[in-house]
Amino acid sequence: MSQFDYIKEIAKYGLENDQQKLLFSLNELIEYSKKTRKVNFAIQLQSILKDVTKQRHRNGLTKIGSPIHYQPMVDGEVSDLILEKLTSEYSFDNLVCSEQVREQLHFFIKEHKSRKLLQKYDLPVSNKLLLHGTSGCGKTLASYVLAGELKKPMIVVNLGAIVSSKLGQTSKNLAKIFRKASTEDCILFFDEFDSLGKLRDYNQDHAEMKRVVNSLLQLFDYLPQTSIVIAATNQKNMVDNALLRRFDTSIEFPLPDIENIKDLVRLVLKNGHFQFDSLNVLQEFVDSVQGLSYFSIKKILITAIKRSLFERQNDIWENKIIVQTDIWRELLLKEKQEFSKD
Repeated sequence: MSQFDYIKEIAKYGLENDQQKLLFSLNELIEYSKKTRKVNFAIQLQSILKDVTKQRHRNGLTKIGSPIHYQPMVDGEVSDLILEKLTSEYSFDNLVCSEQVREQLHFFIKEHKSRKLLQKYDLPVSNKLLLHGTSGCGKTLASYVLAGELKKPMIVVNLGAIVSSKLGQTSKNLAKIFRKASTEDCILFFDEFDSLGKLRDYNQDHAEMKRVVNSLLQLFDYLPQTSIVIAATNQKNMVDNALLRRFDTSIEFPLPDIENIKDLVRLVLKNGHFQFDSLNVLQEFVDSVQGLSYFSIKKILITAIKRSLFERQNDIWENKIIVQTDIWRELLLKEKQEFSKD
């Protein structure tokens, strides 16, 4: 179909007041415009669609019985591809990380909050972010913090549903989820991104993986700057180089150093509501957990707090819960044993 065919369909369904077909044709025109490199026109159409939908919801219009008629038909098609859609209340107060990581995240947020200023000077807004590093070092939490700070809804993509054994279906599923992101001012979050963006010569499914990576490259190129893609991976080396170059920002999440561990302990201890027997024991804990991830350290500490609470619930002095040394030492030993197996 040509652009004029889509316009004729939109006019026809608009006059017939067929909202479902009208919205479907409008979304098809947006996709067609992207593919034919009329990106500005596509963005303008998306903006009109979003503004009108919001306005109708505010005014309470229900011309065809329910506000669902003003939602793009694509919603029904992508529900199985979404693991969770959430709004986040996390902020930087909830995140312990290195100063370098914090600075990069702050700058990413500043870009989006200053989008109009950048557009005024025809400067691009970074909207494709890769978070990589050791498992348990805060990549997923950082995505929640970004969603909370930017006040954007976040769609967690269901990779199990995206990836299909049917030839070409994975690429089609990706197109559907990106289309939804294009029509909504939201964040798409891909965890374990390396399972989608593998090197095109990495495994035996060479032809199909090449199609998937090529689809991702095209979808990345035409992502509206109001939408954001965040991808997280523990294995950056497995991601195709062409995809890596498409990310505007790449942030590495390292293991915590001593100061990071102390900050995490303070956060978990909730400003003194829980405490160690002494400063010497606190220092012993900090020294002994070096080399472990934020997740492992937090898990050990929280489990030790809970076990200490259960054992001493009838003997808590002035509501101060003491984290018993023998308990966290035992948990630490088990965690290190499990870590050595990996």
